[in-house]
Amino acid sequence: MRTTKQLSITLPNNMAEALKERVASGAYASESEVVRDGLRALFAREDAVETWLRSEVVASFDELRADPSQAISSEDMLAYLARVHRERLAESGS
Repeated sequence: MRTTKQLSITLPNNMAEALKERVASGAYASESEVVRDGLRALFAREDAVETWLRSEVVASFDELRADPSQAISSEDMLAYLARVHRERLAESGS
């Protein structure tokens, strides 16, 4: 029984060229190998996000539900983020 399945895909020109360049450079043996590696990276990123959601986000949400007094308003959060952004811009000289 086959363990692979042949597919036909359509890519934007710039992606198709980037794929071909990776094969031409010798970084990959075939276009299929480039796509497989890209899919592995996508799956790894999705797994990392899922792990983060399940561990840190759920724990934070549970803490907030247990003690709603820890919550801040969206306006306060926007003001905080704007302040941090201004400070970082000032530090970088931008």
